[in-house]
Amino acid sequence: MTHHRPPHPPLSPPPPVFSLRSTPAVPRASVAFHTSSRKDEEAKEEGAAPPAPSKGGLFGTGLSEWFALPIGITAAVPLIKLDWYVVNEETQLAAVFIAFCVALYSQGGDAIYKSLDATAQGILKDHHEAEDKVIAALEQKVEFLKANKGQVEHFEAINAMREEGYKALNAAGAVKPRHDFKAQVEKMLNMIAAEQASNQEKAKTALMDEALADVSGKFASEKALKKAALDSAIASIKGSGKVSDPVKESFVKFFHEKAAVAKTSTDDSEEKAQTAALIAKLDGVAKSEGFVFDFDASGKPKMTV
Repeated sequence: MTHHRPPHPPLSPPPPVFSLRSTPAVPRASVAFHTSSRKDEEAKEEGAAPPAPSKGGLFGTGLSEWFALPIGITAAVPLIKLDWYVVNEETQLAAVFIAFCVALYSQGGDAIYKSLDATAQGILKDHHEAEDKVIAALEQKVEFLKANKGQVEHFEAINAMREEGYKALNAAGAVKPRHDFKAQVEKMLNMIAAEQASNQEKAKTALMDEALADVSGKFASEKALKKAALDSAIASIKGSGKVSDPVKESFVKFFHEKAAVAKTSTDDSEEKAQTAALIAKLDGVAKSEGFVFDFDASGKPKMTV
């Protein structure tokens, strides 16, 4: 007959009290993800109280964690011998899991820590760079707003200058038409005077040519006039007193006869032709240059505006 021991209730596995490598009491790095500025974070870090010093080691006694290994073995022997703790499949699975955790912590802990810490530092660096850009943009905006805080005064000064300019333009607009009209009238008067002077010069030239031709014809055809002109020249050379000049007298006589004919003549066709030509010339200039007046056929000016 086989003796069976009464089954004991499984005991919960005690918490691990030993480790193959020392566990620091204080984490090696802490990653703080924040949304405040770096200055606030540094201020908090400067104002934070330093953590209390820890002795470390086994249960905070300062002893090495390696003492946990003989203590655990010594405690495990009577526990298993007296059936206080039954080593079943759950225990084996827990031992394998703990061995895996210990191996992972001892062999890959540094690599995992460095990877996570590098990621955290990169995220923190990017966050700080983004904050620096935001702060720089805000500072630039503040400077821009400070520089443009006098825009209201500038616009008020511009509006005042614009109003004064409009008043000056209105005043000039009231005077300019008068000035233009005066200049146009003066130009017409100067043209009339120039045309009359030109006609007078033409009439004088034509009259002198006609007088010269008439006197020359008389002296060429009349022997008495030739003899009188020769005697006058000889007497003038000899200096024998006052001598009449038949050439001069002939010219004077011609002009007197011409004046008498002009007084009795009623033919004014030449004057009308000159007047019509002058009116046409003035009207053409007024229309081509956009004057405010022009002339009708009789020479009377009329306003066009």
